Amino acid sequence: MSYEEKLNELGLILPAAPKPVANYVPVVKVGDLLFLSGVLPSRDGQLTMTGKLGAGLSIEQGREAAQTAVLNALAIVKAEMGSLDRVQRIVKMVGHIASADGFTDQPQVLNGASDLLVSIFGEPGRHARVAVGAAELPRQAPVEIELIVQVS
Repeated sequence: MSYEEKLNELGLILPAAPKPVANYVPVVKVGDLLFLSGVLPSRDGQLTMTGKLGAGLSIEQGREAAQTAVLNALAIVKAEMGSLDRVQRIVKMVGHIASADGFTDQPQVLNGASDLLVSIFGEPGRHARVAVGAAELPRQAPVEIELIVQVS
């Protein structure tokens, strides 16, 4: 089964790849690696939620935001490569989590994205990662995700 068929089986639809909101490119390809810029949880240019974890947003809401952000990241991969089936491995994810003072469950929030990548790609979706708290993120986003992806 292709990765795109797996998305359909999971009932997921990739959105259009988000456009940059400043002076950067969404992805740079070096050899067989894609380095994605930070991706926010947005749809049609609008954030799906705003705020901080531990101050109005629950871990479950953070997981949902992380899933939305990683689907946007996969839309960027597809736009760059033409198909998700060219993904060989998700190498690394960095998740920035907007966190209130004392919030320390950033790994649980980022699991929303990690679990989804494993559901789609299986073993090649397992990745190294960093989950860090941030005082503020662009546009009051609750999460921002970066990916490094190996492609064929």
